[in-house]
Amino acid sequence: MNQLQNLLHDALISTQHIDRCALLNKDEYTVKASSVGFQLNDVDVEVLIDAFQNTNLTRERGIYFDESNYTCLRSDENSIYAKDGTKGLVMAQTGKYILMGTFKENMYASVCVEAIEKLAEYFRQKNS
Repeated sequence: MNQLQNLLHDALISTQHIDRCALLNKDEYTVKASSVGFQLNDVDVEVLIDAFQNTNLTRERGIYFDESNYTCLRSDENSIYAKDGTKGLVMAQTGKYILMGTFKENMYASVCVEAIEKLAEYFRQKNS
């Protein structure tokens, strides 16, 4: 694992309330790091990054990701929270990156949100 993967694991996966996570580079439309075994294709990366381009539309239409239609619960310039049944998607935007994580049944959405937002704030403070 590289340094960013270690950071994602230590800050997010280790909470046991985040199933999979990734750090996306907004300018390059690439995955900078992801949790072990989590692969995002180019379309998924584009969908997740573009969700922040028009947050009103994202709020209305939701997000189609990982073969699921996620209903948007919150959508603003900093954060997007979405849910599909017992699983969910949490994203936070920084200057350079979009940090995303998923949770599934028997995981607490609130812990997922807190961990993603806390790590995003760390990147914001580092001007990343």
